[in-house]
Amino acid sequence: MERKDLADFLRRRRAVLQPENVGIPGGGRRRTPGLRRFEVAQLAGMSPDYYARLEQARGPQPSVAMLTALARALRLTIDERDHLFRLAGHHAPPRAGGEEHVSRGLLRLLDGLPGLPALIASDLNVVLAQNPMADALLGPQTHFRGLARSCTYRWFTGTELRGRHPAEDHEHESRAQVDDLRATLAARPADPMANELVRALRARSAEFDGLWAQHDVAVRRSDRKRILHPAVGLIELDFDVLATARQDQRLIVYSPAPGSAAVSQLELLGVLGQERFAVPGNDRHRPR
Repeated sequence: MERKDLADFLRRRRAVLQPENVGIPGGGRRRTPGLRRFEVAQLAGMSPDYYARLEQARGPQPSVAMLTALARALRLTIDERDHLFRLAGHHAPPRAGGEEHVSRGLLRLLDGLPGLPALIASDLNVVLAQNPMADALLGPQTHFRGLARSCTYRWFTGTELRGRHPAEDHEHESRAQVDDLRATLAARPADPMANELVRALRARSAEFDGLWAQHDVAVRRSDRKRILHPAVGLIELDFDVLATARQDQRLIVYSPAPGSAAVSQLELLGVLGQERFAVPGNDRHRPR
């Protein structure tokens, strides 16, 4: 691990990013160029102290998961990501099917939607990046590990995601999750994580196993979502999906119908998102 070179690389990449480049509202004039350390930490889902130690060439070797999160937060190209991994003493991830590196262009699309909740997810329903509005609407979704990284896995094995939707919507959401996963497995039948995900869910969830046996296949391109939010109540939003050419990553956007109550509800969520990114001491994302 090349600590000093890693620290220098992180500082230089942070210095060339502006708040508007990463979807952070209210940047204003700054005495020094670039993002603040705590902003990079929040975007990467780690504590500000942990990130500060990396820039100071201190602390433990960052994990592969941490480096992946930093590459997204700093909007690195795939070549810059590989360089980051090598500086940290890791082999660069393979550039194969199911690639989890998000292109700078796709991240720019995400950052260009500051007024709407938006996120980038893999075809296994792993959230790879989310903007502040999506964080305010759905909570942080990028810090999970193992199979729990997949929202599909957490939908069928836990209560957190189900608790955000009215009970009468659960059957529809379950079917959509299963149909989408089967479409992914049909496209990449040898994918290790896809197969492991299916095996684990069939063993742990009778509901999933029953739906899987029906052999329905579909990729959800648009839908209507009703979300129970603790601050704004029940909010109803359109859900639209834009897939990359390889179909392995998707930009997902939540938008309100014109004139609906959801318009003012999203405005309130926007204020909540700005408040979170304005607090340097906010470190609810911890390195794991």
